Amino acid sequence: MVLSKKRARHVIEEIIALFPDAKPSLDFRNHFELLVAVMLSAQTTDAAVNKATPALFEAYPSPQDMAMAGEADIAKYISRLGLYRNKAKFLKKCAQQLLDDFDGQVPQTRAELESLAGVGRKTANVVMSVGFGVPAFAVDTHVERICKHHD
Repeated sequence: MVLSKKRARHVIEEIIALFPDAKPSLDFRNHFELLVAVMLSAQTTDAAVNKATPALFEAYPSPQDMAMAGEADIAKYISRLGLYRNKAKFLKKCAQQLLDDFDGQVPQTRAELESLAGVGRKTANVVMSVGFGVPAFAVDTHVERICKHHD
């Protein structure tokens, strides 16, 4: 069964109405911290991320601070999280991209967010929805696969 755009929009609006407060339980104070926290949440729990981010955000409160840090230094703060070496690499590169391409600000569009290192569709959707109030779903690959192939 293929849904029309109008019908799909109606289904999404109904789901949002059922779960109006659905959002991650990540702790953040600004768009940069939200982006970092969502990036760190891949393959780990929000609770684990919330334990790591206070010290990380104290050490690197801005994209400028994180871009100047070494990957190994960033990794020390997130070493209890899964895939922490890759995440440290992505965080450093993403922070530099924010400076180079977006004047140090987190962009608001999916295409711009997905242009950042370590940011895929799911992360972009969470940042757009939670950070900027744009209706978007963070759907993992398993849900997406099942939805696309369901008859």
